[in-house]
Amino acid sequence: MRLHGYYRSSTSYRLRIALELKGLEYEYVPVNLLKSEQKGEAFTSRNPFGSVPLLEAGGMDRVQSMAQIEWLDEAYPENPLLPKDIDDRYVARELAYAIATELHAPLNLPVLKYLANEYGKSQDEIGVWYRHWLARTLEPLEARLAQLGTGDFLFDKPGFFEVCLLPQVYNARRFDFDFSDKPHIERIEAACLALPEFQRAHPNAQPDNPENQ
Repeated sequence: MRLHGYYRSSTSYRLRIALELKGLEYEYVPVNLLKSEQKGEAFTSRNPFGSVPLLEAGGMDRVQSMAQIEWLDEAYPENPLLPKDIDDRYVARELAYAIATELHAPLNLPVLKYLANEYGKSQDEIGVWYRHWLARTLEPLEARLAQLGTGDFLFDKPGFFEVCLLPQVYNARRFDFDFSDKPHIERIEAACLALPEFQRAHPNAQPDNPENQ
């Protein structure tokens, strides 16, 4: 398997976590989003969405992180990311898709560039935008976790939900989002970051992180 991604991309980070939790070996191929390498003809001929991650696996170029993650769980059933119980699987999907569908679109790099280039917004103003949309989803997410009475993870081990949560929290911290009133999210984050699988998948550990070059 070959994973084409960017160290700080939340979707690439999701897929790295999923691969690590499932114990699957892969080759990492950096794609520099700041240089728009994902928009070049060589890349879009394989992925017309012009986005990362792109996963070469099973004889196909696979795109869109949530579909990739569910495919991995079906193609490699060992170390499942989704629990066996149908209602538990629903809860995992409910929370994961709240992050993937409500937050990724308004907070991804093309949108932030558009705000700056087309509307002349400053970095401070973009930060206000970013934190507004984070709060719209992370506040009810925290309340839902409180209702469910979670421990260190949503269930007995990290899986589908944590794969989506950790990258979003990482990006939120980059934009100075306040988690002081979100103890459930912070507890899950801390428990995940203590595990070697999450440490290997972390942006700080990737070869295309400028601090590692």
